[in-house]
Amino acid sequence: MSKNFFSPLAILAVISLVVFLAVTPASAAPQASVSIIRLGNAADATPALNGPSYFFQGNGAPDPTAFQAHINQLVSAPLDIVVLAASLPTSGSKTPECDVLINLNNVNSCTTVTLTKSTDANNSQATAVVNNAESVYFAGGNQCNYVKWKGSSVYNAVKNVVARGGGIGGGSAGLAIQGEYVYDACTGSVLSSEALSNPYHRYITFTYNFFNWDNLQQTITDTHFEQRDRMGRLMAFVARQIQDGKTNAAYGIGVNEGTALVIDKNGLGKAYGGAFYVVLGDHMPEQCVSKKPLTFSNYKIWKISAGGTFDFGNRPTSGYYLRSVINGVISGDPYKP
Repeated sequence: MSKNFFSPLAILAVISLVVFLAVTPASAAPQASVSIIRLGNAADATPALNGPSYFFQGNGAPDPTAFQAHINQLVSAPLDIVVLAASLPTSGSKTPECDVLINLNNVNSCTTVTLTKSTDANNSQATAVVNNAESVYFAGGNQCNYVKWKGSSVYNAVKNVVARGGGIGGGSAGLAIQGEYVYDACTGSVLSSEALSNPYHRYITFTYNFFNWDNLQQTITDTHFEQRDRMGRLMAFVARQIQDGKTNAAYGIGVNEGTALVIDKNGLGKAYGGAFYVVLGDHMPEQCVSKKPLTFSNYKIWKISAGGTFDFGNRPTSGYYLRSVINGVISGDPYKP
């Protein structure tokens, strides 16, 4: 048989392949890592917005009571929520936050948008969904994934939501990106003991000029706070901002697991479910250099328990307790006034 002879079956196979390639869009492969799942009404709501309002959760899942307070600060009519995630859940529901939030008052829809590659943050459909939302919640995971979205169309859509009076927030990694200064954990997650022993530890890296929300200037946030004993590392993060010339005073905000902090458009923050901490460094560190333990005298610390408030718009000058770090050692229990 000649090698140039094609059977009818072979010719049919070639034709089928050509047809498949012709009808398969070139963009299909990059879109495979974008997941958009909507719960609730298919049509978007268009309420008037009264925010912005900020929602900070110390662990991943939003507290329903606190999130309802966040919604109430934004609207008096149904709104649309978008949950942004950089990874899919390893088990269970693919929409764990929306499963809770869809049942709250004045929620028209809740859409989970998962972008598992940084390039997906320019996905047009995801961008449109965010632009049509009234509140955006960043899910837990790894904050290094989120900071890679900087400058993307989704990132700019989030900023647009807040600019028109909408809501913003996140839990765990989604909270870690909300301050003016962001501990991005892109080289690893540092322990308090490591940060106090060396405030320039290789696991301490920051992202700047990410978000800069009203009333949250000069802040850096941390999560799972008491449960993972993160006061020491937050003290080091605060000292670094001053030592590195980013500011002459920095505020750390540490939120416990089971705690939500809701901040209204005037900057008044209220604790729900548990406690959060505000840590102020207002002078140059006595010692903050590479490979030497931190020394910083008289951090001012406010502990805000459930139901309590802290005014981020007009920050208090009293009501704090003091703790110092001397050669990498905190001078007393930092969690107890």
